[in-house]
Amino acid sequence: MSAQKNILKLIESRKIVPVVKLDNAQDSLPLCEALCEGGLPVAEITFRTEAAEESIRRASKAFPDMLIGAGTIVNTEQAKRAVDAGAKFLVTPGFSKKVTEYAIDSHILMFPGICTPTEIMGALEYNLDIVKFFPAKQYGGLDTINALSAPFPSVRFMPTGGINASNIRDYLKCEKVIACGGSWMVKDTYIKEHQFNEIIHLTCEAVKLTK
Repeated sequence: MSAQKNILKLIESRKIVPVVKLDNAQDSLPLCEALCEGGLPVAEITFRTEAAEESIRRASKAFPDMLIGAGTIVNTEQAKRAVDAGAKFLVTPGFSKKVTEYAIDSHILMFPGICTPTEIMGALEYNLDIVKFFPAKQYGGLDTINALSAPFPSVRFMPTGGINASNIRDYLKCEKVIACGGSWMVKDTYIKEHQFNEIIHLTCEAVKLTK
C-alpha cells in the first residue's frame, strides 16, 4: 500500500482532523502533546500565520509518529515549504490547479477545497475523489453534501467549517464523509493562554463522539 493510502486510512480511522492556527512556533510541541494525550495524534497546521512552517518542522521532528499536515495552502510556494518542513498531507481552502499538480508530482496526499459541482469536476480531472467541503456550515452542510453526492457518487468529503461537538456525529453518520475538520478543541484562545489541559479534555470528549 502506498504512503498516501496509509495516511488516508489513518485519517479515516481518526475521523477528526484538528485544524490548528499557531501564532508562536513554541506552542506547537505542547499543542501536539495535548492532542496525543487526548487520543487524537493528528493536526492540520494552517498557513494562516508566519509561524506555520516552523511549527510543522518542530512538530514533525518531535512527534514522528503523529500525522502532521498543512492547511490553508493557497499557492505552490506554501506547499513546497510545508512539505519541506515535514507535512504529510496538504489541505487547500479552494481548488488550485497549480497546487494540485505540485501535490501529484510530489506524491503528497492532498485534499482540495471545494463547495460547488464545478470545483468537484476540476478535482476529478486529476483523479482526486476525496475533497474538503469548505466552509461546510455556510454552504449547506449535510444537505449540500447529500445533493452533491447524487451526480458524483464516487466522491467523498472531509467537511470543515462550523463543525463542533454538537453536530459532528450527524456528519460522521454520512457514508460520504471520511472525516471532519474541526477547531473547537484547539481554539486560538486555548493555545494563546496555554490552556493545554482544556485541549486534552476537549480532545478526549471529541474522540468519544467518534465511537
